[in-house]
Amino acid sequence: MVTNTSGKKKTAIARATVKEGEGRVRINSKPVELVEPEISRLKMLEPFRIVDDVRDDVDVDIEVSGGGISGQADAVRTAIARGLVQHSGDAELRDAYMEFDRSLLVNDVRQSEPKKWGGPGARARYQKSYR
Repeated sequence: MVTNTSGKKKTAIARATVKEGEGRVRINSKPVELVEPEISRLKMLEPFRIVDDVRDDVDVDIEVSGGGISGQADAVRTAIARGLVQHSGDAELRDAYMEFDRSLLVNDVRQSEPKKWGGPGARARYQKSYR
């Protein structure tokens, strides 16, 4: 069985494909072990660390684009966790992820505020002179 899921954080979007396999995790066609910086790699592999016995049975292929390093790591971790829950159909796995961190299964809805007229950014205004 093949399961397709996605995860988002800010402008980063990750699409994961989970299928039976030997425990390979690839991000943009590269092994996850080559991902730098290490903190991002650890964040991406969090879903496997919470429940140990899941990784050996599945292969996960992830395509991630947009955003920065941290946003992509969060998007990947959400996509992996959702894929594992959907692939296994296990309610206990879902509950374990929700208890650890809700953002593993639920996208973060926060977005940057749009820029408005009269200033250089969303809230900042141009300075004015009185003299």
